[in-house]
Amino acid sequence: MKTTISNKVYDTSKATLVAEASNHGGNDFHAWTEDLYRTSKGNWFLHGRGGAMSKYADRYLKSSTDGERIVPMTAEEAYAWCEEHGRQDAIERHFSNLIEDA
Repeated sequence: MKTTISNKVYDTSKATLVAEASNHGGNDFHAWTEDLYRTSKGNWFLHGRGGAMSKYADRYLKSSTDGERIVPMTAEEAYAWCEEHGRQDAIERHFSNLIEDA
C-alpha cells in the first residue's frame, strides 16, 4: 500500500517490515492485521487492515466493508506497539537505546 500523509509518502513496498500482529486469522469480520514498518529515512508507520467490523473497516452511511490504512508513528509509539504485542525481538533490534537490564 502507498499513501501520502502530511507531505510524506509511506510505501510498504519500499519500507522494511519490522514486526507483525493480528487478533486472529480467517475471514472474521472482526479480524485485523497490523504490520510495523520503518522507512529508509527512519520514519515509522503501521499498515493495518481488517474486516468490516474491525478498527480498520471503511464505513459508508449505515454499512461497512473491509478496509486498510497507514498510520504514521513516532519512534516511541512504535516501541509501545512492539511492547504491547510482545515483539521482543523487534524491541531489542530497533530500540536497544530505550531498554536496560532490570
